[in-house]
Amino acid sequence: MAAAGTAVAALVSAAPATSAAASARPAADSRTALAAPDISVANVKAHLTQLQSIATANGGNRAHGRPGYKASLDYIKGKLDAAGYTTTVQQFTSSGSTGYNLIADWPGGDTNNVVFSGAHLDSVTAGPGINDNGSGSAGILETALTVARQGAKPTKHLRFAWWGAEELGMVGSRSYVNNLPSAERAKIDGYLNFDMIGSPNPGYFVYDDDPGIESVFKAFFSAMGVPTEIETEGDGRSDHAPFKNVGIPVGGLFSGADYIKTAAQAQKWGGTSGRAFDSCYHRSCDTTSNINDTALDRNSDAIAYAVWTLGGA
Repeated sequence: MAAAGTAVAALVSAAPATSAAASARPAADSRTALAAPDISVANVKAHLTQLQSIATANGGNRAHGRPGYKASLDYIKGKLDAAGYTTTVQQFTSSGSTGYNLIADWPGGDTNNVVFSGAHLDSVTAGPGINDNGSGSAGILETALTVARQGAKPTKHLRFAWWGAEELGMVGSRSYVNNLPSAERAKIDGYLNFDMIGSPNPGYFVYDDDPGIESVFKAFFSAMGVPTEIETEGDGRSDHAPFKNVGIPVGGLFSGADYIKTAAQAQKWGGTSGRAFDSCYHRSCDTTSNINDTALDRNSDAIAYAVWTLGGA
């Protein structure tokens, strides 16, 4: 397994930035800053609107075993298929219902060195789950679609996944990892997890599980002038855990759930101290109104920066 910490050095040529804002973005490594595209937050929000509509039409949620989940997966699969991805739907059983993972591979790149980005697609039964975790699902979807629009030819192989039944204990991602032969596990250079990236009272938290992956995200936010903290609230509670448990390097981003924002955090990030990062966490009010556009925009751009940097796009 190639070390995630050396991935930045593997960066080769890349497509130009897609907007003036992206080209003007300062960065610790100007090559990767100019290479990584500016992800359209409007496009990410359009995906969230679709997920909200799916939930509304299917009993108000997108939970495992409910029709809203499969409709969400079909929406994302349709976008990826049209963009030229090779998609695979994997089935598993949990709580007496069939669950589904969606895996999407971008053709090309060294398949012995895989950069893998994932997010859980299911909501809880209580609500539509637009921040948790429509936000991460939409962020990696738009990143994947941007890879296709730019015709990116990364050095490494890019893989994306949308996991089922995370809310029941990372069931989908555990099923994937447990059924992955050891030789295939060894080809994954790093798994990047995005679970809640648009919290309405946001923080900017970076996983510290792998120093190399962590440094890429921290470099992005440092260049943006946005301070970060180590992610602890969701440690072991999302889909990176099954990968980490078998020795695959993991990293990711998080904007906060039901922990309370401190005065010090409000001073450096804005927002309201004494309130949860997401007061609608696991509730019916986790709708499209429960999203902070700035956090969603910054974190989506950070996803692209990591994919382009670690993948050598």
